[in-house]
Amino acid sequence: MTLRILATGGTFDKHYDEITGKLVFGDSTLPAIIERARITVPAVLEQLPFMDSLEMQNTDRQRIEAACTQAAEQCIVIIHGTDTMRETAEVLAQAGLAKTIVLTGSMIPYEIAGSDALFNFGFAFGVVQALPNGVYIAMNGQVFEWDKVKKNRQAGIFERC
Repeated sequence: MTLRILATGGTFDKHYDEITGKLVFGDSTLPAIIERARITVPAVLEQLPFMDSLEMQNTDRQRIEAACTQAAEQCIVIIHGTDTMRETAEVLAQAGLAKTIVLTGSMIPYEIAGSDALFNFGFAFGVVQALPNGVYIAMNGQVFEWDKVKKNRQAGIFERC
């Protein structure tokens, strides 16, 4: 079994720019994460244009849907910004693909101490192999059906709704 990893950006893949003092996109951290996580299941990494999910438009979500549709793999992990993860999951669910798709992200960039990125990635990579076809969100050590989750911005976690 080969899995597909779609990288779309989000906080997960942001870097701290010491000059501007802002979080920005640069080279993806995913190759290093995959190596560090010691993933032994064959995986294909596909990088879509990186963006903050608050900036995503319908065309961006359609690009993600097209990538999932065209993927030969039946199990797909999508690295996505947490703010609009649910909206993208809805587009994917409406597509009715006969695949298992798990969206994950992080509240803190991978490169910053205390990041949840490595854990969330490893967790999503594991559960995508065990779940039935459908669209899910995996955050904070929990798996949520796409339409039964919300981001609690106050607590910085995802929870059932």
